[in-house]
Amino acid sequence: MSENWTPASWRSKPIVQVPDYPDREALAQVEGRLATYPPLVFAGEARALKRHLAEVAAGKAFLLQGGDCAESFVEHRADNIRDFFRVFLQMAVVLTFAAKSPVVKVGRIAGQFAKPRSEPMERQGDKLLPSYRGDIINATDFTEEARTPDPVRLEMAYRQSAATLNLLRAFAQGGYANLEHVHQWMLGFVADSPQRERYEQLADRITETLGFMRAIGIDADRTPELRQTDFFTSHEALLLGYEEALTRIDSTTGDWYATSGHMIWVGERTRQLDHAHFEYCRGVNNPIGLKCGPNIQPDELVRSIALLNPKNEPGRLTLIMRFGADRLAERLPRLIRAVEREGSAVVWSCDPMHGNTIKAATGFKTRPFELILREVENFFAIHRAEGTHAGGIHIEMTGKNVTECTGGARAISEQDLSDRYHTHCDPRLNADQALELAFLVAELLNKEQFGEHARVAKGA
Repeated sequence: MSENWTPASWRSKPIVQVPDYPDREALAQVEGRLATYPPLVFAGEARALKRHLAEVAAGKAFLLQGGDCAESFVEHRADNIRDFFRVFLQMAVVLTFAAKSPVVKVGRIAGQFAKPRSEPMERQGDKLLPSYRGDIINATDFTEEARTPDPVRLEMAYRQSAATLNLLRAFAQGGYANLEHVHQWMLGFVADSPQRERYEQLADRITETLGFMRAIGIDADRTPELRQTDFFTSHEALLLGYEEALTRIDSTTGDWYATSGHMIWVGERTRQLDHAHFEYCRGVNNPIGLKCGPNIQPDELVRSIALLNPKNEPGRLTLIMRFGADRLAERLPRLIRAVEREGSAVVWSCDPMHGNTIKAATGFKTRPFELILREVENFFAIHRAEGTHAGGIHIEMTGKNVTECTGGARAISEQDLSDRYHTHCDPRLNADQALELAFLVAELLNKEQFGEHARVAKGA
C-alpha cells in the first residue's frame, strides 16, 4: 500500500470539480450503503488489464479505448449496449488484422457518469442554475429540482453499472464475440455506408482464414480465443466519495483496488499534483490513466508519473494526450523526450476528441472529423520520429446513427447536426465515423509495422 494512504486520505486534500450536495447526511448514508455492496469488478481482472497494457507499453499491442461521453440513465437499454459493443468489435478486428498484434479493448462504459465542467453554473435567460455534471449527480432538465445534486443517483449509477457489466460479460464470453460472426457485426445503417465494402472485404478474408483453420482441426469449439474476448471498463474517477465507497482490499494480495471499474483516469481539470484526485489514484492498484492537455509542462508530467507510478510498473500508467490537431506537433515531442529521459514505462494514447471541440454556427457543440483524423495522424508521425510507440487511441463514440461530429465519409454538415444530436454532454463519433477512424489507424499501424520490419532487416 502507498505510504500514508487510505481510501479516505483524499478528504484531507484540496479538491475541485465536486458537486455541492445540500443534504450532506443523506450523501453519507448513501456512501455508507455503497460500501457494503458487492464490487463491480475484481482485482484479478484489473491485474489482467495491467498485464495487457504492459504489452502495449512495450510496443507489442495496441489500446482501443472508447465509449460514451457520459452514460445516461434514460438510454440504458440492451440494444444500446449491444450496438456499442458490436461497433467496438468491428474496430478491434480491423486494428488486429492490420497490426498483426493484440488489441486491448477498454470501454468508457459501466461507470462513466460524472463530467467535469468549465463553469459551475449555467445561465438560460434570467435563470442561473448549477451545471449538469452527469446523471450520477443531477439531471439535464433546466429546473432547480433537476439540477440539485441528489445522492440517490449514486446508487442508481451503481445498479446501472452492474447491469451493464453483466451484459458486456455475456457478450464477451458467451459467443457473441465469436470471430465466425464477423459478418453479422455489421450494423444496419453502417451496411449502407461507404465503409461497408472495406469491412466486408476484411470479413471475407477472416472467414477464409477460419475455414482453413477448421480444415486443419482448429475451430471455435476447441479454441476459446476464437469465440470470446477480453473486454474491460473504464471511467474518470471524478466523484471520489463514490470511488472510496467501492474501494476494497484484495484478499489474495492485501492491496487496495477501485472496484468501480477496471481502469480509472484523472481528468485534465483535476490533475493537480497536491489535490484530492491524485491522492486517491496514487493508492489504488488499478491501471491509471492521466489526461494531459496542451498546457502540461515536461517537468510537471515527470512529477505526475513519479507520483502515480513510483515503482515504474509497466501497464500501470497510460498518458492520454488531448492537445488538438494544431498544437500536437509543437508540444508532444518535448513531453516524449522528457519521459524517455526518465526511462518511464508508460502507454502513450491519443485522445483526438477534446482538443478539437468547436461551436458550430448553428449553436451546436461539435468536432470536425477531419481534425480528429489529423490529430491521430500527427500523433503517429511524432512517435515514429521520436522512436517511441504510439500505443492507443481514446475516443468518444456510440453505436448509434447520431449526427454530432461533422464530416466523415457521409459528410455530415453543420446543418445536419440537429437531425440526431442526442448527446447529453460532448459530441460523439457515430458508428460509421468510428469505423472509418479504425481503418485510418489500421493503415498507420500497418506502416509502423512495416517500418519496424525494415529496421530489423537492416540491422540484421
